[in-house]
Amino acid sequence: MLPTLLTLDDGITRLTLAPDIGASLVNWSVSASGQALLRHSDEAALASGLPGKLGGYALAPWSNRIAEGGFQCPDGWLALEANTLTDPRPIHGSAWQQPWQVLEQRPDHVLLQLDSSTPFAYRARQRIRLDQGRLSIELQVTHLAPQPAWHGLGLHPYFPRSTHSRLQARARQVWHCDESRLPTQLADLPASWDFRQPQGLPGSLVDNGFSGWDGECLIIEPEAGYQLHCRASGCDYFLLYCPPDKDFFCFEPVSHPVNAHHLPGHPGLRLLEQGQSIELGFSLHYQTL
Repeated sequence: MLPTLLTLDDGITRLTLAPDIGASLVNWSVSASGQALLRHSDEAALASGLPGKLGGYALAPWSNRIAEGGFQCPDGWLALEANTLTDPRPIHGSAWQQPWQVLEQRPDHVLLQLDSSTPFAYRARQRIRLDQGRLSIELQVTHLAPQPAWHGLGLHPYFPRSTHSRLQARARQVWHCDESRLPTQLADLPASWDFRQPQGLPGSLVDNGFSGWDGECLIIEPEAGYQLHCRASGCDYFLLYCPPDKDFFCFEPVSHPVNAHHLPGHPGLRLLEQGQSIELGFSLHYQTL
């Protein structure tokens, strides 16, 4: 059985969402032409019930992988288990694997909420809006547990990829990784990963975190005749995932690098007391070329 979808439309673009599948974005497309602006999700993808088969989802209360089976909090060790069949480490938090509640719905925006007890008590909210071809996502998480814990946020959209796709995102450094895709060293950008000026995506695997990002990004699709001008707030990092020989890539605005729970100084993470919140925003503006 296919999940119930919500639809937003601003007359320029159209967005469908699946609150029951981790509040996932399903399809975002140009209303007049049907041009896909996120990776297209067909009925098989929807029927899978897996956010990773759809157009994108929120990352809370952390982004990407955590090593060592958990992390230390002020009140002790928080143990975590692997939460997918494809990775031996817990990944991307817990919000993407739970159904969300619809609090408000209008033709051009929706407010969704998740009250989670895993891995600790927190409340997540997403306000998702379309306005004149601009998709805006405001993600907020409030810590509800009596014991403080480390929090981080992110978004995980999937974008169409062709041989002509070009990316511009001004970062200063990149984290190199070991075979387990955990960061080992923060280093200068190699030429093929230097997106300070628009360039094509690498043909080999990229699954790395970039540091010192200014929060702006251009995704340029010259053959399809459009670009996405993206802006983020509440984050200084992005993750770039380019699997070889696939028709998609991921550009993920995140508040912290991979495995920040075990890096010196917990870069980008926030230790939240009960009732405290953090926020992340991301907008993607569809523009014709």
